[in-house]
Amino acid sequence: MEYSRGWDGSFLYICFNDDCPYFVKGWDWMLKKYGRKRSYRHAYDPATGTSFPIPVGSYTALKGNIIE
Repeated sequence: MEYSRGWDGSFLYICFNDDCPYFVKGWDWMLKKYGRKRSYRHAYDPATGTSFPIPVGSYTALKGNIIE
């Protein structure tokens, strides 16, 4: 399967729940695996049906791009 670092649609769905276990556990995992203070959020591309992690460096990262 070929992996693309981009997306086809004009928007992504990203989970911004700061209590999400995926996001919460990501901080420890990234620090242990890569030595970086980062985590990731779950992203979904509705144009392709693809899910993937979006790395973030803070709780507020990417939140400025939320479309209500």
